[in-house]
Amino acid sequence: MIKAGVITVSDKGSAGQREDQSGPEVERILKTIGIEVTRRAVIPDEIHQIRDILVDFADYQEIDLVVTTGGTGVAPRDVTPDATLGVIDREVPGMAEAMRRESYLITPHALISRAVVGIRGRTLIINLPGSPKGVRENLAVLLPALPHAIEKIKGDERECAA
Repeated sequence: MIKAGVITVSDKGSAGQREDQSGPEVERILKTIGIEVTRRAVIPDEIHQIRDILVDFADYQEIDLVVTTGGTGVAPRDVTPDATLGVIDREVPGMAEAMRRESYLITPHALISRAVVGIRGRTLIINLPGSPKGVRENLAVLLPALPHAIEKIKGDERECAA
């Protein structure tokens, strides 16, 4: 069983001024491949709060997969990638590059995504955009690789050959 945490990063969402639609969409999609969301949070675009919850989910809640939604662009308050880079041990650039590549086929705005994918300890952390549409499009790119990636991060030593 893969355990996941979903973090929505949104000033308006955390203040109760906007309904979180992206977080529930992440949870719905993960369930389709048998991943159970055991932790959820909606927090403001504050770099220290994002870092703290990423560390908590990875180190203390022992979550296998943490998915953030929101704060991946170039606006002044978009700091999710910066927070993620501050807590991961290693990047997984192929996943972030694949999301941008596929998103670019849909919108040129994909070019301003700063989303990061990386590993902290034995936890995979993925940054997604803050819209339900962006969540669906980007997560669809990664779904086929997620279970295998998480098995490897958790220490599975079986051969990777298909």
